[in-house]
Amino acid sequence: MDSKYNIALVEQRISDFWKKKRIFVAKIDPAKKPFSIILPPPNANADLHLGHAMYLYEDVMIRYHRLKGDETLWLAGADHAGFETQYVFEKHLQKQGKSRLDYDRKTLYQMIWDFVMKNKDKMENQLDRLGFALDWSKKKFTLDEDIIKIVYSTFKKLFDQKLVYREKKLVNYCTFCGTSFSDLEVVYKDRIDPLYYLKYGPFVLATTRPETKFGDTGVAVNPKDKRYQSWIGKEIEAEGLLGKFKIKVVADDVVDPKFGTGVVKVTPAHDFTDFEIGKRHQLAIRQVINFDGKLNEIAGNYAGLYINQARKKIAEDLQARGLIEKIKEDYQHRVGTCYKCGRVIEPLPLEQWFVKIRPLADQAEKLIINNEIKIYPKRFRKILINWLQNFHDWNISRQVVWGIRIPAYRCNSKLKTQMSNQWFVSVDKPEKCQICGNCNFEQDNDTFDTWFSSSQWPFATLLTQSSNEKLNDYYKYFYPTSVMETGYEILPWWVARMIMMGYFVTGKPPFYNVFLHGMVRDKFGRKMSKSKGNVINPLEIIDKYGADALRAALIFGLKEGNDVVVFEEKIIGMRNFVNKLWNMGRFINLNQPANPESGMKNTEKKVTSELNEELKKIKKNYQKLMDSYQFAKAFNQLYEFVWHRIADHYIEALKDDIINGNIEVSKQLQEAYLDCIKMLHPFIPFVTEGLWQVFKGDDESILYSSLATNYLLK
Repeated sequence: MDSKYNIALVEQRISDFWKKKRIFVAKIDPAKKPFSIILPPPNANADLHLGHAMYLYEDVMIRYHRLKGDETLWLAGADHAGFETQYVFEKHLQKQGKSRLDYDRKTLYQMIWDFVMKNKDKMENQLDRLGFALDWSKKKFTLDEDIIKIVYSTFKKLFDQKLVYREKKLVNYCTFCGTSFSDLEVVYKDRIDPLYYLKYGPFVLATTRPETKFGDTGVAVNPKDKRYQSWIGKEIEAEGLLGKFKIKVVADDVVDPKFGTGVVKVTPAHDFTDFEIGKRHQLAIRQVINFDGKLNEIAGNYAGLYINQARKKIAEDLQARGLIEKIKEDYQHRVGTCYKCGRVIEPLPLEQWFVKIRPLADQAEKLIINNEIKIYPKRFRKILINWLQNFHDWNISRQVVWGIRIPAYRCNSKLKTQMSNQWFVSVDKPEKCQICGNCNFEQDNDTFDTWFSSSQWPFATLLTQSSNEKLNDYYKYFYPTSVMETGYEILPWWVARMIMMGYFVTGKPPFYNVFLHGMVRDKFGRKMSKSKGNVINPLEIIDKYGADALRAALIFGLKEGNDVVVFEEKIIGMRNFVNKLWNMGRFINLNQPANPESGMKNTEKKVTSELNEELKKIKKNYQKLMDSYQFAKAFNQLYEFVWHRIADHYIEALKDDIINGNIEVSKQLQEAYLDCIKMLHPFIPFVTEGLWQVFKGDDESILYSSLATNYLLK
């Protein structure tokens, strides 16, 4: 046994050993209890970051259940990450002085495909370096043809049951990224902007957006506001930059009498609240901002100006003509921004596909309330229920090329004038129009929101596996999956939607348990980002300190569900623990009696009895903690016991007996040590597997030994 723990040598040897033995390849064994986790697929467009190392929790669960004797499956995969990947690729093009607009759809798609494929293999190698027990033989990609077919089938089922519909209404649109987003992907930020008090005939009204005035089709007051009751239902005449215009006064409860003067302009094409007011009062929708972020011809001389340019110019001209009463310069309000580029989101009218959330969310909520799906830590249960109760209909159309194209087809027959009657959905590419019977149809250019396709990931990945030529065997054995483990920040985006879609398609929950981890932060509590210069590259840490040290640092001293604080000193501390474990094993191994028959036949000492009693309690509590998803507590307990009880106390107390060849003492200390090695294995697998082979032989794996209840409590 080497005097020092050689990180690189042991980790590479053990990794090769696991692959050679195909230890993580799941099988169907009716005699065993199945335990399955579907890896939340990392984006295939870039290297892994430290956040991906939090897959550690899934690895801990898989290895623990493997030790208990369960048949485990941790199914690997990768996400095409539609908009995210196209955004990354566009940056790549910009460096070459090019744009996505320089290419036709087919060419751009192929370019992004080639770009992604180059990175995908590298990402899989990075997961291997972290020691993750993934079954790579069953890996899936969200753009696999069989996965796409399932996504298409789900969309058609929703369409046939009238749970998906197409409608022209306001969407959150980023004019820079060139696509719409669901309401969950909008980041609201506090901003200070000028509040302009505009003269509208007999009224003065306040707005932060004078550039949208060309799209106004009404002014609104609160029906209980006594100041304006005599004006309700009447038409007023006002002077504007393009001449005089007439506009109707409507009463609506949504108007806040305390905002500004209590009168607001109504621009249904560019404000979500105004859009609803417009629907209630049959006001026209007049779009003045185009999808490129410029004002259109309705704005007259201001057409062609970007929004911020137009706002400044229009405010100046209104002021010059005496049409602004005053300007409040320090008005604080919340503005929706694009989560990716940070620019202001524009509410714009666009025909899109929407998932009707009710009754899907209601059914998902029942699964949570009835404990058919359990949430860990429990504090997130209430949060998830709240999201399900407050979901809006989900916009699933995206104006990007990279992704799964929506299998909806428009009938171009002139006889079809109703929007709802113009579209049909087909899983397979149709040969003729299913509405008019001829070939006069075209496919929707939009792609699915990636959250829509990934909401089907648990059942889609298993339905597309085969065993002994039989499709669905793995689905029948491993579905519903045991646990969905992911970051708390995507609880509404992904977890809630997986529950909705999983139950809708299969009639079963997609998983029985949800375990949520926190975000990785630096020692000052800051989120890691390149701009802050505090990003930790997991591979650099592994090269320097080993995968086990990084893994241990991510879980040590943590409370489940809380954000994870990681810094180099903490990783060094865990590296020291790994070395301590190795040195303890070396001491025990080197001092085994060369010939047990001739060694001292001393009886068991009192201190070894104390060790066994304490170890028995540790084992019992360990299993209790592991089974209740308190993994950090389980690891912290083992850390304290191994370092401060076995190393600092028991080995010191028994050192002379061991060196002098006391067979019984050596035997019991070794057994206690190997028990700890087993329990530590899910957390730090490389060093524990290496140590196990020191004592049991190079062809043995710790994962073949049972940690069943009767063993733990013996």
